[in-house]
Amino acid sequence: MENSMLMEMIKYNPKAIANIPNPNEEMKLLALRQNGLTLEYIENPTTEMQELALDNDARAIQFITNPTEEMMIKAINAGWTNLQYIKNPSDKLIKLALSQAGWAIQYVENPSEELQLLAVRKNYDSIKFIKEPFPSVQEEAVTINYEALRYIKTPTFQAELLAVKNNERAITFINNLDKNKILEFLKVNILVIKYVVNEITREDLEQVLKEVLAKEDVEEKYIRDFLNCSTIDKNNGLLPLDKIMLIYKYGSKKAKKIAVDEKLKIM
Repeated sequence: MENSMLMEMIKYNPKAIANIPNPNEEMKLLALRQNGLTLEYIENPTTEMQELALDNDARAIQFITNPTEEMMIKAINAGWTNLQYIKNPSDKLIKLALSQAGWAIQYVENPSEELQLLAVRKNYDSIKFIKEPFPSVQEEAVTINYEALRYIKTPTFQAELLAVKNNERAITFINNLDKNKILEFLKVNILVIKYVVNEITREDLEQVLKEVLAKEDVEEKYIRDFLNCSTIDKNNGLLPLDKIMLIYKYGSKKAKKIAVDEKLKIM
């Protein structure tokens, strides 16, 4: 078959190069300009051919046996998913991919703590791709977004505590809840009560509140959430408690000051 006909075939379907015995350089270059992934079918490509393939489609990096660092950087700059095609990437290349998307961590074998942290800081849910996230990584992810907890197979208690403090709904992602855990969660976020009202007694709740309200460094949000929590109310709540009286009797100066301010705001 004449070269001109073969060239027309390649122009119409670049993958036709795979079925042409001993294609010449012109044919190879044409195929690569049309579709960079046809590099797969070209034996012993020149550097020019490799670069042409990458310019057309960065995924062609997978068909380059010994790519230069410049080639690998070009491929990752074109898209973080191209990290999957690079064997034994350096930390520099991994960080370049992670700067685009934390999800690139899925293509890293046994990532270091530093790389895991970079991943979750970019996308908190990238923790789902980390088999055994470091405790610091778990804590970082749930601090950014409590929903990260759902992706951690065996979270540390500190990660659970931080997630619950961030948002009371995090308790729905926690398995093996026991009374001790529930009480600890209530100490950092009183709104957890909405999910565990049937799991504890009035006395349990009072004990938690006495401990938290007495602290001089009690968080303002905790006091305001407590005062506005409809689950706890001396008249209509599922757990009847006189909240103002409890703060008056056991609260620190800070707790009392916040309570007065909150009540004045409502009046």
